[in-house]
Amino acid sequence: MTKIGLIGLGVMGWRIGANLSKAQKLNIVYDRTLEKAQKFSQEFKVNYAKTPEEVAENSEIIISMLADDNAVSSVITKIIPKMKDKILVDMSTISPSLSILLANKIKEAGGVMLDAPVIGTSVFVEQKKLTVMIGGPKEYFEKIKEILSSTASTIVYMGENGSGLYAKLVNNLLLGAYATAIAEAYNFGIKSGLPKENVAKILAELSSAKSPTTEIKIPKILSEDYSTQFATKHMRKDLEIIQKESQNIKAITPMSSLALQFYRMLEALGYSETDYIAIVELFKKLS
Repeated sequence: MTKIGLIGLGVMGWRIGANLSKAQKLNIVYDRTLEKAQKFSQEFKVNYAKTPEEVAENSEIIISMLADDNAVSSVITKIIPKMKDKILVDMSTISPSLSILLANKIKEAGGVMLDAPVIGTSVFVEQKKLTVMIGGPKEYFEKIKEILSSTASTIVYMGENGSGLYAKLVNNLLLGAYATAIAEAYNFGIKSGLPKENVAKILAELSSAKSPTTEIKIPKILSEDYSTQFATKHMRKDLEIIQKESQNIKAITPMSSLALQFYRMLEALGYSETDYIAIVELFKKLS
């Protein structure tokens, strides 16, 4: 059986790891918080590592799900010397330009890297309904697809290295601007005097702009439940990546640029760790 290791046990990584473990596909895990790795090991009966290098040494395929560019760069740089004849599947959402750079370094070391960011929150992971978009050498796609099928219902090959990440940024550009518009519309409705239940019904059920996002997020807005499915800090981070990459590819991005400013303000109000749909609180507080 292929030895698979997982690096990163955050909100998403833990649940992805749980799905892989239940499918008997996971061998070893690592998290920078050792207690978290130990807890996972005890719960799912897999080994845990004290360093990323230990994961690489004991795995043929390494899956990583980390927070940002700095975290990914720090971890992957450590394991590059150990990547000969191994495959790294990075499911983090980071800058495509950084991912391509790291993929080239791993290739020089005799290994392979694919970017495999996801669409879907922690709820989608639990339901095994994630969408994964893969960038990298196509000859490895089917092998990785079989592994990730234990945590995702849709796995799509997007193209060469970086393509999966560009695809993810397309989604999050829309999501960041869309969530901001939802918050603005909801606040406008309740400020007009409409009962909040009626505004929620319009947005989640009656609007021609309704979507899976409104179906999931409107109940959270209505109950002011901002428990984290996708954190505000990660939305802000992704919108920042979009702005940087848009300069490289010479694309104008006015809507996502404006959404970024709203999410920065939301973080300044103390909502960094809450779900990104807490953006509605910014409109409520400033109205």
